[in-house]
Amino acid sequence: MIKIKTGNIPDQVVHVPGSKSYTHRLLIAAALSDGTSVIENCLKSEDTLLTMAALKQMGVNIKEDGGRIIVKGRGGRFKPCSEPVYLANSGTSMRLLTGVAALGDGKYLFTGSKRMSQRPIRDLLDALNQIGVTAVSVDNNGCPPVEITGGRVDGGSLAINCSLSSQYLSSLMLMAPCTKNGLTIEVVELVSRPYVDMIIDIMKRFGIKIVRNGYEEFVVPGGQQYTAGSCAVEPDFSQAGYFWAAAAVTGAKIKVKGTTRNSAQGDVRLASVLQSMGCSIFYEDDGIAVQGGKLSAIEVDMSDMPDTVPTLAVVAAFAEGTTVIKNVAHLKEKESDRLGSVARELNKMGIKASAFDSGLTIKGGKPLGAQIDTYNDHRIAMCFAIAGLKVPGVVIKDEKCVEKSFPNFWEVFERLYQR
Repeated sequence: MIKIKTGNIPDQVVHVPGSKSYTHRLLIAAALSDGTSVIENCLKSEDTLLTMAALKQMGVNIKEDGGRIIVKGRGGRFKPCSEPVYLANSGTSMRLLTGVAALGDGKYLFTGSKRMSQRPIRDLLDALNQIGVTAVSVDNNGCPPVEITGGRVDGGSLAINCSLSSQYLSSLMLMAPCTKNGLTIEVVELVSRPYVDMIIDIMKRFGIKIVRNGYEEFVVPGGQQYTAGSCAVEPDFSQAGYFWAAAAVTGAKIKVKGTTRNSAQGDVRLASVLQSMGCSIFYEDDGIAVQGGKLSAIEVDMSDMPDTVPTLAVVAAFAEGTTVIKNVAHLKEKESDRLGSVARELNKMGIKASAFDSGLTIKGGKPLGAQIDTYNDHRIAMCFAIAGLKVPGVVIKDEKCVEKSFPNFWEVFERLYQR
């Protein structure tokens, strides 16, 4: 465990690692390409290393060279896997690879941790079955482990419910160009829409054509080839959010280097949400800065930026009034039940917080010190560390869980105190 120090935080400029979401997706797109791709500023964390290891197990040549990741694509096909592919609790790895494994040869068994075996994936399996791909939940409970039988995929039309994760749609879209006839995908319900814009952005970088009708229908022609190339991963806005939140609760001005309002990452909007609570926001040439102010409660729909909900909830603990966070029911199926986890830990700190079916309510006040259980959830550890900048006695248990997405978080966090 680690005890957080309070103190006067001076104005700062911080650097956060490359986007976890972009890293996963760029690695897979590069693996599907027709040649060698070079990816700069990849995030090397527990989750992205699991995706990398899985792709290697599926026959993709991946190596590191001076901080760059070099991926030799397999032209839309993967080698057979005689052994299970272990993905721990990386839901992104599990969902994205489940679809593209259909392009492989033979059976692929994707396994994970105990928590992974509780995280639903049935809607994606059902969608794959609609186009003739044999995709099953081994325990027949709609959760991993999953077994996918790869082979030549004709494609066709399908409908999918993405109310639990937009990654189901991203998985299908990644595989679609490499099918014979392509996919026409009807989306019944969708959360986290910016991640769909992200996957389209990535696929277009690799030369893939996509036709869309808003967020309701996507047509990806078949027989296409991902074109290898060079690209860079932009900073991770989910991670940037912790430092904007630090500004919000301490009153400091904190800039996250390299962030830009033009990002496809939905979490860029957290800065605007903090502004609506009373912070000041600065869009500068080299990054977005937030400066704390007198905080007031808000009511906000966070369906397009769910990863920042725990961060916002901690900020809300310092705001005057009751904050209501809506339309994030799918957070119950993350690394932990993030709605319940956040509410429990805030209540430990003397803040009245409660989870309801699709969100959280937080009545702001004067938080007290507490030992914070992290539920092996990286985002719980990082967001409650922010509270400790202002509140004496905050202790984060199992602090190493941040390695899932931000391995050097505690080093960057420690620099906040430096003048």
